[in-house]
Amino acid sequence: MAKKTIQRFLPDHNKIKQQKSLKIFGKLLHDANLWHLNRRSARGAFSVGLFFAFIPVPFQMVLAAALAIPFRVNLPLSIALVWITNPLTMPPIFYCSYLVGVFALGQEQQPFHFEASWEWLAQSLTTIGPAFIVGSLICATLAAIVGFFGIDYLWRRSVNKAWQSRGQD
Repeated sequence: MAKKTIQRFLPDHNKIKQQKSLKIFGKLLHDANLWHLNRRSARGAFSVGLFFAFIPVPFQMVLAAALAIPFRVNLPLSIALVWITNPLTMPPIFYCSYLVGVFALGQEQQPFHFEASWEWLAQSLTTIGPAFIVGSLICATLAAIVGFFGIDYLWRRSVNKAWQSRGQD
């Protein structure tokens, strides 16, 4: 059940191989283990994808692919999970990450108003930047751990249910 559910949402591996941003990995993308979906590859992919979803950097998909390849976890799932942070979800997720960083560093919350300018960005790196970065790393690590053990639990539960239903037939 878990495997079929996940496969429904995964993009086609041929489309992923043709992405221009992933061409830097060349023949490494031809490893069959990167495309196989099992419990081990799914839980690793959840960890990698969720970790980079909470890291506020450009090219999150490329970073997720760069980590999925040496760990030999499911590449499409790693890349797809990065899109948890999309233009709609980014503001609340990153604001919560900032709040976690404020709490972790024991700082006071800084009021800020977003402006699309280099001056605002430079000033923000000194005022809210440290709390935001620390909070993002904490949230990314927690999301990776919860994703790893959560998908492992759901996968095992799904397999157990399937075995139990076979015994009842």
